Amino acid sequence: MLDLRQYTCLGAALRDALDRFSKEVCLVEAERDREKHRLTYSDFKEVALPLARALEDADFDPNDRAAIIMTNQSKWLISAYAIFYCGGVLVPLDYKLTAAEHLQLLAHSKAKILVVEYHLWRAIMADPGFQNIGTKIVLVTEAPLGADLAGAFRWEDFKRKGAPDFVMRQKDDVACIVYSSGTGGRPKGCVLTHENYLEQCRSLTAWYPFWPGVRYLSILPTNHAIDFMVGFIGPFVCGACVVHLRTLRPEFVRDAFVRYRITYVSLVPMILKNLEKGLRAKFDELPSWKRGLLNAAIAVNRSLTRRRPNVKLSRMLLGNIHRGFGGELLALITGGAFMEPSTMQFFYDLGVPVVNGYGLTEAGTALTLNDLKPFRADTVGKPLPGVELRILNPDADGIGEVAARSKTVMSHYLDDPELTLETIVDGWLLTGDLGKFDGRGHLQLFGRKKNMIVTEGGKNIYPEDIETVFDGLPVKEYTVFAANYVWPKKELGKEALILILRLEQNQRFDNVLQEDMAARNRKLSDFKRVSGYLVWEKDFPRTASMKIKRQVLAEEIGKAVERSAVKQL
Repeated sequence: MLDLRQYTCLGAALRDALDRFSKEVCLVEAERDREKHRLTYSDFKEVALPLARALEDADFDPNDRAAIIMTNQSKWLISAYAIFYCGGVLVPLDYKLTAAEHLQLLAHSKAKILVVEYHLWRAIMADPGFQNIGTKIVLVTEAPLGADLAGAFRWEDFKRKGAPDFVMRQKDDVACIVYSSGTGGRPKGCVLTHENYLEQCRSLTAWYPFWPGVRYLSILPTNHAIDFMVGFIGPFVCGACVVHLRTLRPEFVRDAFVRYRITYVSLVPMILKNLEKGLRAKFDELPSWKRGLLNAAIAVNRSLTRRRPNVKLSRMLLGNIHRGFGGELLALITGGAFMEPSTMQFFYDLGVPVVNGYGLTEAGTALTLNDLKPFRADTVGKPLPGVELRILNPDADGIGEVAARSKTVMSHYLDDPELTLETIVDGWLLTGDLGKFDGRGHLQLFGRKKNMIVTEGGKNIYPEDIETVFDGLPVKEYTVFAANYVWPKKELGKEALILILRLEQNQRFDNVLQEDMAARNRKLSDFKRVSGYLVWEKDFPRTASMKIKRQVLAEEIGKAVERSAVKQL
């Protein structure tokens, strides 16, 4: 791989990688059971540079911002490289957000360029807020010839001849603005520098190196912090190959493992649990004598790999299972949400290690990772090289807030100095997560100090952002909390949001109000919905500027009311 200590920016590292590994395959794009195309590093360069030249001619200057809203595909990575080549700042947005949310974040980030997939652009054009879009140039991928693009350009036609000028950036220059939330509430744009990413890549590849011949299956969205690093930057600076699969249907995912002989894949816990469920169902269908042999082989593998994995041995003992994964899988990588230890142990016993980690957008990709020396299903691993962790104000059990200091920690929140000062104190990032270290230096997590939940799909949900859906609710006041924030449980998983209502004087809670709440709730995506409600009998405590004192209110409710009093919505 490249020696990243020699580089000051991602653009320079990626540029050298394209030359060093020119003959290696860098990208494969498959849709269902059909391969659409594959690119060598040389091919990638030939496609990306005309795009960079066109951006240059369109007055896209160093430090200008360019957003990408696309599903996983080669054009995502090509566009990102062209942006870095021109010295621009990348703004990767989640394609699963609504058009209104996209417009909000485009405005907040002040993106000059937008690269967007055709079906997503159509949704944006149809939104009432489209008339106020401030993006200067829009490039639409996969748009039919002759389609009405409202002044946007087809990505495939936006190219110019001639060599673009490479713009060198420095380590403390901004590389990306990544949103950890901000869909309807207070946008939280994490400003990450080139040094943040270079250091993150160095620390991850120190424990889990890539090399030419490695094939990484990209399932998570590329805008996701994990896949941006492990499915783009990491493989490219090591000459590996990324396989984009433009479907998540289980049968095609299984086929991709075998067809491309996948080496690594990153999964959010929800997908990993579904994979476990499918395997268990297949095991249950086996005749009793075959199931007995399988259980015996699993028991032997578990005993012989108790201290650390031995993939070659596991492939001999459990050959059919490993062939189902392509025969060359080294590990499954997961993070971004709570992962049940039993699921990780299930795969480890099959000889398929699950590399569990912990991180947050504000810290790049990961702060801790399981190095499998030994495998631990009950922790999120050890601090990565270059990462310092502290436990602040530990209680009698040693549990306190996790604070991190590292060169991977973001510079600041975009245009929000107040939130930045609250989050980064004396150089330490306050994560809002509760944890402790065990005797072997592994971090264990026990819940959240902050009013936030993380879904099984790895999405951060801030209750403040959900409140806008209930705007106009016919009550005196209301607010939304994470249930575990009100009643701390010191555990992760099955997190939920609750709606706290304060009725008007003499107002009664009736079926009309309940149906109004339920109807508003149904407008939210499944993973954002409030699960219950509680009627509070006191006025909410407020600051001089009339903001709700959320922490004070949460403490009052937690002391006065049992969690069981929350009614299902």
